[in-house]
Amino acid sequence: MLEQMVEDPARRCFAVQRLADEVVIGSTSLYELDPGRGRAEIGATWFDRSCWGGPYNAESKLLLFGYAFGTLGLTRVALRTDNLNERSQKALTRLGLVYEGTLRSHMVRQDGTRRDSLYYSLLADEWPLVRDKPLTRIAAKADA
Repeated sequence: MLEQMVEDPARRCFAVQRLADEVVIGSTSLYELDPGRGRAEIGATWFDRSCWGGPYNAESKLLLFGYAFGTLGLTRVALRTDNLNERSQKALTRLGLVYEGTLRSHMVRQDGTRRDSLYYSLLADEWPLVRDKPLTRIAAKADA
């Protein structure tokens, strides 16, 4: 699966490395990348459980949004999450993303059940207004 992700020209995969000890603690991707239409999605994000609740998710999103809007010049970045993943929904809201709606019975979970996907997004012109939220969150988590 990782090999397919890395070879996909419409995807940029990133390892998340903790700077303090240089250990890789997770991964995230920009996928369905369409520079011509100015859009992408962030997903396939995971972190070692020991890093949950730390600054790592917020910091990785900050870096991805900066890359998407600054380096790639995208107009829109979207994220989707499982309707049962309340932790992810709260994190996206705290980061300042806008809830757009729910695609019902959108995907099949690994256990074979159907899931609804909740969509959130951030637009390039919103990014400067939202950028400080992850910075504040990262600083608070790093001090904890």
